[in-house]
Amino acid sequence: HRSTLQPQPHPSHLFREHQYMSPEDEWDRDLLLDPAWEKQQRKTFTAWCNSHLRKAGTQIENIEDDFRNGLKLMLLLEVISGERLPKPDKGKMRFHKIANVNKALDFICSKGVKLVSIGAEEIVDGNTKMTLGMIWTIILRFAIQDISVEETSAKEGLLLWCQRKTAPYRNVNVQNFHISWKDGLALCALIHRHRPDLIDYSKLRKDDPIGNLNTAFEVAEKYLDIPKMLDAEDIVNTPKPDEKAIMTYVSCFYHAFAGAEQAETAANRICKVLAVNQENEKLMEEYEKLASELLEWIRKTIPWLENRMAEQQMKAMQQKLEDFRDYRRIHKPPRVQEKCQLEINFNTLQTKLRLSNRPAFMPSEGKMVSDIANAWKGLEQVEKGYEEWLLTEIRRLERLDHLAEKFKQKCSLHQSWTSGKEELLSMKDYESASLMEIRALMRKHEAFESDLAAHQDRVEQIAAIAQELNELDYHDASSVNARCQGICDQWDNLGTLTQKRRDSLERVEKLWETIDQLYLEFAKRAAPFNNWMDGAMEDLQDMFIVHSTEEIHSLITAHDQFKATLPEADKERMATMGIQSEIVKIAQTYGIKLSGVNPYTNLSPQDITNKWEAVKHLVPLRDQMLQEEVARQQANERLRRQFAAQANIIGPWIQTKMEEIGHVSVDIAGSLEEQMNNLKQYEQNIINYKCNIDKLEGDHQLSQESLIFDNKHTNYTMEHIRVGWEQLLTTIARTINEVENQILTRDAKGISQEQLNEFRASFNHFDRKRNGMMDPDDFRACLISMGYDLGEVEFARIMTLVDSNNTGVVTFQAFIDFMTRETAETDTADQVMASFKILASDKAYITVDELRRELPAEQAEYCISRMTRYIGADGPAGALDYISFSSALYGESDL
Repeated sequence: HRSTLQPQPHPSHLFREHQYMSPEDEWDRDLLLDPAWEKQQRKTFTAWCNSHLRKAGTQIENIEDDFRNGLKLMLLLEVISGERLPKPDKGKMRFHKIANVNKALDFICSKGVKLVSIGAEEIVDGNTKMTLGMIWTIILRFAIQDISVEETSAKEGLLLWCQRKTAPYRNVNVQNFHISWKDGLALCALIHRHRPDLIDYSKLRKDDPIGNLNTAFEVAEKYLDIPKMLDAEDIVNTPKPDEKAIMTYVSCFYHAFAGAEQAETAANRICKVLAVNQENEKLMEEYEKLASELLEWIRKTIPWLENRMAEQQMKAMQQKLEDFRDYRRIHKPPRVQEKCQLEINFNTLQTKLRLSNRPAFMPSEGKMVSDIANAWKGLEQVEKGYEEWLLTEIRRLERLDHLAEKFKQKCSLHQSWTSGKEELLSMKDYESASLMEIRALMRKHEAFESDLAAHQDRVEQIAAIAQELNELDYHDASSVNARCQGICDQWDNLGTLTQKRRDSLERVEKLWETIDQLYLEFAKRAAPFNNWMDGAMEDLQDMFIVHSTEEIHSLITAHDQFKATLPEADKERMATMGIQSEIVKIAQTYGIKLSGVNPYTNLSPQDITNKWEAVKHLVPLRDQMLQEEVARQQANERLRRQFAAQANIIGPWIQTKMEEIGHVSVDIAGSLEEQMNNLKQYEQNIINYKCNIDKLEGDHQLSQESLIFDNKHTNYTMEHIRVGWEQLLTTIARTINEVENQILTRDAKGISQEQLNEFRASFNHFDRKRNGMMDPDDFRACLISMGYDLGEVEFARIMTLVDSNNTGVVTFQAFIDFMTRETAETDTADQVMASFKILASDKAYITVDELRRELPAEQAEYCISRMTRYIGADGPAGALDYISFSSALYGESDL
């Protein structure tokens, strides 16, 4: 038997996913497969065979037994192929069965299928694997091989079809014909894609594969006439379902839905053909329309371009050229685009017709592309000739217009230059001009003569252009000739006037040279004389300030000396005015109009006369001012002497009193009460002396009102007297206060008069400047002399006590305070707290009633208003904190 000679499978024959493998090779591999797959194939192939055999009114029950005699195998092939097989043998012998099976196998081979390792004997003997392999070969050939999707066929085509149909569905990813189908969603997606009315895909769950598979099997069997070829539990429980079983079942879906897809494909093909045809017809219509419009436009445009009627005016010809430019820029470009588009449409249409197997397009008569090209060529030829004609005519008119415009321009320039020249040359402005102006006019006239000669060439050019316009028969030649003649006549007249003006300027220039020399001489003499008069007027009007009679007498002497020079000055004035008289005489003799202005000076004869009169008027006024100032200085001298007499008495008196008070303050003889009495007596004497100060203030006010600011008769000023008086009042008041404080300190600290005298003697000894104050170094020396052992830190502490404001000095009062603090017993915060504790009966607080009972009313209310509330738990309402109050009294906390 052939089954005993099976070759071992070669690795190159093993199945690869998405790669076509021959049925024989695939079956050779299956000889070694899992029995579970054999079970799936047996059920699937049996159902597939029955789906076809029932069309012949029969079926099989056992796939390896029912095909052994070959009869149902031949019947199956006839049903699925639609062809008749050879008549089967009717016998029941083994060789009859082998013959029938061979007829079936031969038919399979005739369809291009090469059978390897499958022989009739294995089928007749009921070899399950060989029988399943044969059925798989039949399924591949007649159910799968003809499947074609986008240039892929058979297994790859069927897989691609499944992928395309299930792509939009969630949880579906078909990559093969085994595990991709285990959850049943792919089968349900195929059904829903073609028949969405049969399955509600949104209700399916990926975690219910058996339910999904059974749903697909039942719907396919009930509505799609696809028998149930698989078992849901087998598929789910098999790690890798049988690929052939899945492919066989899925191919049934392809063939079930193929009819609907073929109808859809046919409809699409018809629509595509009709769309192509409609588009072609639209292109034909557009071509006909564009061709007609373009040919009509060419027909109307050519006569306009053939018109060669010339215009007489340049403006009209330029309008024709502008119209032609509009034609080229605006009207023709769209037509060029239309012509190009027409040719493109024609070529595109012919190409589409040829590709769609349609006959070529034949435009209407006269509308062929060649007809349009010929018409367009004729248009461009006429267009080119029209443009050349336009340019020639415009160049001709341009030449005439250029000459005419050039003539007008040169005439305008010449007439603009000559405008007013005849009037200027006829002017007699030189009669009233100065020498400098005459010379300027001469230079200006020479420049004009040069300019006149330069313009001769322009006049000749004007005449030449006028002659050329006449030769070219210019239409307005008469006006050109008239204008040219006027210019030539004017030119001759300008030459005559130019010579006359030169002669007049030369004559007047000589007269003015004489006058100019006289002007210069006048300026040389008038300037120093005028300066002398300016100085004299300035001196006579000078606002002098003097402070003594000696100074005013000195001014009077200088004024008398000035008056002695006036006669000589008057002679100089008369000589200067004589020069001016000679100038006027020459001008009157030769009829020259003087401008009244001397070019060498701004001074006029009238200025000299006016200033001289002013000088003479100021002399007596100056005399009067000097005499008045003499009287004022004599009165001021009397005021100075009066103030000095009083100041020389008051100043020394104040100084004496200051010294006496100083002696009293440092005197250690007598008691403090005696010192106080002496100081009070000094204070009363000082107050009684105030009337003398007031009288001196009155004299000082009179001096200020008279503007007296210095006094050689005394060294005392009112400010010195005021400052001394204020210092005297301050000193006596401070000294009295110091003695009062010393008395208070003595009484409060219990210091004896001898101790105070000792303190005063020590202070006076180290008060080296005798100003009632000691420097820090003197104070340190004083303390050392009194037995203090001072370090830097201790001395710094003491200085903060005696000089809390950092003034850098130690007063006698601060010294006394320090010494009494060091030598006398003083109260402390602890002592005050102990006293309050006694009043409070040893409590940590004190009540308002206790304060009012133990202390005078004023002191009790003072304590109540300043003591803070007691915050301890043992105190009654309204209890006061006397401890913090006592600390605040001595600066240890805020009061």
